[in-house]
Amino acid sequence: MFFSIFKRKKVNALFTIGFYNLENLFDIHEDSKTLDNDFTPNGYKKWSKKRYSRKLHKLAKTIAEVGTKATNNPPVLMGIAEVENKRAIKDLISTGPLKDIDYGYVHYDSPDERGIDTALIYHKNYFEVLFSEPITLLIFEKNGRRDATRDILYVKGKLNGEEVHIFVNHWPSRRDGDQETSFKREQAAETILGYMKTIEETIENPNYIIMGDFNDGPKAKSIQKLMQSERLYNPMEKLLTPERGSANYKNSWLMFDQIMVSHNFFNYEKGTHSFAHANIFDEDFLVEFEGKFKGTPYRTYAGKKYIGGYSDHFPVYVQLKYNT
Repeated sequence: MFFSIFKRKKVNALFTIGFYNLENLFDIHEDSKTLDNDFTPNGYKKWSKKRYSRKLHKLAKTIAEVGTKATNNPPVLMGIAEVENKRAIKDLISTGPLKDIDYGYVHYDSPDERGIDTALIYHKNYFEVLFSEPITLLIFEKNGRRDATRDILYVKGKLNGEEVHIFVNHWPSRRDGDQETSFKREQAAETILGYMKTIEETIENPNYIIMGDFNDGPKAKSIQKLMQSERLYNPMEKLLTPERGSANYKNSWLMFDQIMVSHNFFNYEKGTHSFAHANIFDEDFLVEFEGKFKGTPYRTYAGKKYIGGYSDHFPVYVQLKYNT
């Protein structure tokens, strides 16, 4: 099913670029450097080898199917959040329908105290990594203590020969209140804008793809900071409705998971990519079909209770057309 276009020339081909918050993809091994005790066999969540394996298969199935209704092929790029380490990423791309796809990944351990990171999974046949690094997000609480949050992952590469600059994000949470933590996410936006400015000192009109779980919706101050640069287009803004989003909190839909692209993805020059489509991947198998959470993402846990689903977020994706 997944390899028909990959065996042909890139004539009128669509390529899927996605993002997925995996909801705590931890391996079962305790790491003394992070607060991962809950996700061990004897921990609070009773995170067993069986549960880990079941989650890997569910996530692999999901990633393999994102965007396939239009392309009949798996994503060429997939940003992920809430993954513990390289071992978990290797296990994921070696599982089920992903194991036969030539996927590589870019990952760095972040200072997040829980040990959850971001990463980029890429199809080696269509994407070449030229450079990557973690961008430190320096945020301090009002008492002067540093908030040890996730780095921003930056990857420069070539998608079908066209250079792109990718930022994978998982911005600080709202755990201590929306307004109280807003400044942290605004600082994250400023950090990206500063990095973009540095890129533009040596590269004219770069192609940007900015993806992640931003813990803010499209109209929040932090996201609007990015948009005010007038470099970016956010197709996710139109996808959020009272009946649909990428995550659900207290029966309200949220669009925290977003992918933004630069305006130069709206040209149609030969050898470039053009924006074609964006969507939320909220297929029926990812939706809770009964009970308290009916109609929302079929999650792995609800507090301490093991439900056995996929994630508390839906993946989101954009599709780019390769111009010949």
